[in-house]
Amino acid sequence: MHLFLSALQWVAFMVAGSIAAPIAIADLFQLTPAETADFIQRTIFVLGASSLIQALIGHRLPINEGPAGLWWGVFAIYAGFAGTLYSSHIEVLTVLQGGMIVSGVIFFILAATGLLKKLTSLFTPAITFIYLMLLILQLSGSFVKGMFGINSEHGTLQPFVLAGSILTILAALYFSGHKTKWIQQYSIILALIAGWIIFVLMGLGGHVTVSSSWFALPEILAFGAPSFDTGVVITSIFITFLLTTNMIASIRVTEEVMKSQGHPTYERYTKSGFASGINQILGGIFSAIGPVPISGAAGFVSATRMYSILPFIAGSVIIIVISLVPKVMNLFASLPAPVGYAVTTVIFIKMVGLALGEYHKEKDLERTHFVAGISLIVGVGAMFVPPAAFKDVPVVVASILNNGLILGTITGILVEQTIRSKTEKSMKSR
Repeated sequence: MHLFLSALQWVAFMVAGSIAAPIAIADLFQLTPAETADFIQRTIFVLGASSLIQALIGHRLPINEGPAGLWWGVFAIYAGFAGTLYSSHIEVLTVLQGGMIVSGVIFFILAATGLLKKLTSLFTPAITFIYLMLLILQLSGSFVKGMFGINSEHGTLQPFVLAGSILTILAALYFSGHKTKWIQQYSIILALIAGWIIFVLMGLGGHVTVSSSWFALPEILAFGAPSFDTGVVITSIFITFLLTTNMIASIRVTEEVMKSQGHPTYERYTKSGFASGINQILGGIFSAIGPVPISGAAGFVSATRMYSILPFIAGSVIIIVISLVPKVMNLFASLPAPVGYAVTTVIFIKMVGLALGEYHKEKDLERTHFVAGISLIVGVGAMFVPPAAFKDVPVVVASILNNGLILGTITGILVEQTIRSKTEKSMKSR
């Protein structure tokens, strides 16, 4: 029973954090309600399978796979090319299927050549601190907008939604700080249930789409055979290098959480690279969104104290199973979005503590302050630049400049490595 409840909590966390991406992308590509439901099903199936693959043959840590924000951005950019560079939205989607398959191949090459392992040395405590802070700051805007009830339908503050969100946050904080151990351990699922009830009582419950089918296998190459053109191949190569940044950072942060509890660590990055290659190819074959290990899992593990890999594996299996049952998927899709945002906000409070923990590991604070200062200014500044500003910029460049998390992290790595290099040369010349 304990294993089942823990697994169910992982399921709730994984679905709540992943459901928004396929819905938003389906809207961008003007998919029909039936096509949208199928797209959500395929995406959740791929995320469950990807999480299981990483847990069994990859990093073997309790880190769930979620829709990669980088791919989300590329999908959004390419959606604007329909009718110009490409004849239709469907043609764009076949090109993106090809892009994810290319990304998987690049992951294999990086892992096999040892380049992936070399990249891990760049993630010092200072860079991990910068990455986590940028991640928190980038997502905080979405969290607050969601809790305010601001979305595509409502452009202004919805007072009742805000009230429900505040009550959900208070419930999540109450459960996570409860003296009873089992309540504290299952605080996330209890908070989601409490928030769902609150919104239903306020008349703000999500709408359930009724499906006539109890079982459906995810369709392979739903949009047609994958296409490969020069533009998407170049974009995919670069996106893969950026995805390794997310992957390494997620593993690094979760390792620190596990180490604090005395769990052993070992070389995880090469195996995780191969697993990520498989997962990207799965995203392309099943016409879904390319996945990536989610850094927020570290905050979830820290909040729930579920350090064992078994509940995570069980949760991943349940995700795969429910993705094959449309009626169950429709129920999960009806979870009010503000509830997910409110509960995730409490999880990310833990992430701030993890970030500060990395900061305190640095001994050369003067260098850390300079590197963090310039990185945070660049990264946060980029978050305020509207996406429309990059409409005439090549996709490869736009995918960096339009992503404050990646731009700030890359800036931090370059600045820190430059300072280290100069310091080493200065030491040798003496």
